[in-house]
Amino acid sequence: MGNKTARMLLGLGGCAAALMMLISTAQAQKYPERPVRLVVPYPSGASSNDILARQVAPRLADRWGHNVVVDNRSGASGNIGAELVARSPADGYTLLYGTGGLFSIGPHLYTKLAYDPQKDLAPVALIAIVPYLLVINASLPVKNLEEFIAYAKARPGKLSFASSGVGGTPHLCVEMLKMMAGIDLLHVPYKGGAPAVVDTIGGQTQAYCAGLAATMPHVRSGKLRALGVTTLKRSAGAPEVPTLDEQGLKGFDVNSWGAIFVPSQTPKRVIESLHTAIAAVMNTDAMRNILVKQGMDPVLLGPQALAAHIKVESANWAKVVRTAGIKLE
Repeated sequence: MGNKTARMLLGLGGCAAALMMLISTAQAQKYPERPVRLVVPYPSGASSNDILARQVAPRLADRWGHNVVVDNRSGASGNIGAELVARSPADGYTLLYGTGGLFSIGPHLYTKLAYDPQKDLAPVALIAIVPYLLVINASLPVKNLEEFIAYAKARPGKLSFASSGVGGTPHLCVEMLKMMAGIDLLHVPYKGGAPAVVDTIGGQTQAYCAGLAATMPHVRSGKLRALGVTTLKRSAGAPEVPTLDEQGLKGFDVNSWGAIFVPSQTPKRVIESLHTAIAAVMNTDAMRNILVKQGMDPVLLGPQALAAHIKVESANWAKVVRTAGIKLE
């Protein structure tokens, strides 16, 4: 083959590559061109995660002019739905509503996962933080965190705390408290948050750590006593409650969060388009008010910031899981 022919073929190859890039760019710019599926890996109506997803979906649909269908695929602590998205085509038409439990905690708890959350899924946007509240039975003779810690230290292993299940954030929240405060509390896991709240109110267990939406109404009614918010900053949903950090447990930072993810090979331009649309939806007074009413704090992070956030959280939870000796199949 002569040099002239070779140069011609190379030129044609370059043109073809440029044409494919233009087509890819045009497709990304027109995204989406059909309905989008938002997979929520938890039961319908069962949590703030599903509630928020169902607030975001129609607003994205209005912006795009295409339906956004919420698809609840619950099971295995969210891993069934997450794996489904991880194995879906990387075209931006299957999204995951992901949480800290899936990305920062799960990989340290489960001995076997059929997918890798941090490798098989790409972050798009963190859209909300769910602050937790440490509460106790109102009959306990303590009024604040310092008194509770002293009370527990005087009764090692005598006080119990409820959780919505082994390995969940409510469980690990108190494991972190035990580790940082140097106290010994007995773990009583329940099948869900509702019975955990009921038994803490009734005194069968003495402490519980969960989202504001599940706990704050009972604090305001006097059935539970709040010891502190578990995030570094006070929550917009309970500004009168001090954080555990400001009461002496420096660096105590526990929360859940909601974020949007896509399969890891999704084109960067599609991810950028998605983030722009989500940011426009979340940066409205209407959405901010909805979040606060649901016990969430409005926080928006982009792909890189969310990835960094997960990395820091993952390292922190690895230490807690290891110290507590928790492993799930």
